[in-house]
Amino acid sequence: MELPQPVNQTFSSLLNDVEKGLIKIPQFQRDFVWDIKRSANLMDSIIKGYPIGTFIFWKTKERLRSLKEIGNASFPEPPDGDFVNFILDGQQRLTTLFASLKGVTILRESGRTDDYSEIYIDLDANEDERVIKTEIDDGHKHNHIKITDLLYGGFTFLAKFPEAYLKKLEEYKKRIESYPFSIILVKEAPIDVATEIFTRINVGGKTLSLFEIMVAKTYDSKTDFDLSEKYEELMDDLSSVGYDTISNSTILQVISLVLSKECTRKKILTLNKNEFVANWDKSMEAIKSAVDYFRGFYRIPVSQLLPYNAMIVPFAYFFYNHKDKPVGKKQKFLLDFFWRCSLSGRYSSGVENKLAQDIQRIDSILKDELPQYDWSLNVTKDFIIENGWFSTGKSFIKAILSLYAYHQPKSFIDDSIVTIDNNWLKIATSKNYHHFFPKAYLKKLGHDNFHINHILNITIVDDFLNKKKIKDKAPSKYMKEFKKQNKNMDETMKSHLISDLEKFGIWDDNYDKFFDDRAKLIVREIKKRIIEQDIDKEKMIIIHEEFEEEDFSD
Repeated sequence: MELPQPVNQTFSSLLNDVEKGLIKIPQFQRDFVWDIKRSANLMDSIIKGYPIGTFIFWKTKERLRSLKEIGNASFPEPPDGDFVNFILDGQQRLTTLFASLKGVTILRESGRTDDYSEIYIDLDANEDERVIKTEIDDGHKHNHIKITDLLYGGFTFLAKFPEAYLKKLEEYKKRIESYPFSIILVKEAPIDVATEIFTRINVGGKTLSLFEIMVAKTYDSKTDFDLSEKYEELMDDLSSVGYDTISNSTILQVISLVLSKECTRKKILTLNKNEFVANWDKSMEAIKSAVDYFRGFYRIPVSQLLPYNAMIVPFAYFFYNHKDKPVGKKQKFLLDFFWRCSLSGRYSSGVENKLAQDIQRIDSILKDELPQYDWSLNVTKDFIIENGWFSTGKSFIKAILSLYAYHQPKSFIDDSIVTIDNNWLKIATSKNYHHFFPKAYLKKLGHDNFHINHILNITIVDDFLNKKKIKDKAPSKYMKEFKKQNKNMDETMKSHLISDLEKFGIWDDNYDKFFDDRAKLIVREIKKRIIEQDIDKEKMIIIHEEFEEEDFSD
């Protein structure tokens, strides 16, 4: 990378490069927001010879996603191998210059249009007055001239003005045409350096995200590949099945691990564009297969219940390398992997490095080998109780909610399957979540908040049931009402991991009994899903004997 180089360009050279497509506005730049009056202020400074600041261009042979047009003017793509100057600083000013000096019409998002050909020079104005104006009445047209007419009207047109104005017309035209636009060229820097420069310049603005940079970097006009549009298409597909909370960074991690087995920001920024584009479709199919597997085999109906978005990544990697559904050892090892990551807080920090490590574990599973883990898993009743404070942002809680969802919870009132929706699951006060022993009821009895607002006291119900029927009643009261209407109540409650109303202390409103027995049942369900290894033995307690007195069999 060369040191930044200062250069000057005249307006004709600058605009000529824009029209040839040699100066581009990268897509990560914000929209053109200057109104025509602010643009007129810039032109007023130029015609008076005032400095308007330095432009910073990134000179590179890379091809980024960029604006293809300004207003009603469109620009070609430069030939492959040619240098392009991407604007890192000065986009608003350069767009103003182009629009004003070319008479472009800008269509705003609001639907309003600004006609930049209607910017005038007041030929009677003194140097210390405003020379550039955007509004004049018909009675003053004789002493005003459009900037575009001054530049392109020709001698015949200009000669129609009174002789008293001719010298001023000549002077103003000369000033515009000879104005030295100051430019700093950043030559052949890597894209991460260029975007870092952009970010530092725009201190008051929003820092560029990795995805925004990759949208610009991977754009390919030949194959019509636009990462932003491709991501929107993927999200449309995922939204239709309730997995609309998957982040764009997760998508980038999948492709990076597929291509390089690393997914750090630095690695993603160095991915080869052609390889990225070529592997996009297969990688997206792998993500969809992972989602189908979560929804089907693990019965996690919506992405909000996934303990981590990042769980998509190793499973997508698996399906990228294994098209069929996993069976036998692969199925068991994947299930064990899922629960080890979900219950241990695996991706709560250092996600990029841990994903790279876990891809090696997925490689073992692909070979029907049980991965080795360097963290233990504690699946005991005490651990569930100690970590069960109900907060939907905790991976541990989401894991238990996923366990509840696996059993396809049914409505207490009519045994119908409860609809689980992302929109209902984002906060702990969601109407999809019901405290089986209502909070108000337990508070009256003197229970502390930790045990009241605990995952062991949560069931997943429908909005109607929670809002209209239960409120703050004792479980024995509202369950007796439901049992009259629901003849399959015993089976219904099993779908909530409450296997026996009497043994669980429901009819006696015995919260301690309910709390303890539900913890045991959840531990048993988790242990069905994991493969105990030597590293776990110090913390794991074999719980089979605990169930000899309490038979929770289905």
